[in-house]
Amino acid sequence: MSRDLRLIQTEADYRAAMGELESLWGAEPGTPEGDRLDVVLLLIRTYEDEHHAIPLPDPVELIRYTLEERGLKQKDLIPLFGSASLVSEVLSRKRGLTLNAIRALHETFDLPYEALIDGGRERAAA
Repeated sequence: MSRDLRLIQTEADYRAAMGELESLWGAEPGTPEGDRLDVVLLLIRTYEDEHHAIPLPDPVELIRYTLEERGLKQKDLIPLFGSASLVSEVLSRKRGLTLNAIRALHETFDLPYEALIDGGRERAAA
């Protein structure tokens, strides 16, 4: 028998919800079991976001990783940043990202705004 649905507040609640998730997995949408699966997933996601959040990547490391993954070079960022010196200063951490560079990186590479804006700030606070 299923437990009553309620917010997950402890690790024990979390483990119980994960067990229920496993038992409900594959339930048909639109059925009582499918509806319960949706609610259990939402409760788990809410708890994980608060207690097991994955930190945002460092913006410079994210940019370097993106370049490497796409086989690009530092010079390929010049159109996005405006100049080679600005690219160099940002990647060497001598200067922060400008709003225009953040927009361009997001639009060109689909990098999350949150990581480009807050990633460095969260790391410094940790």
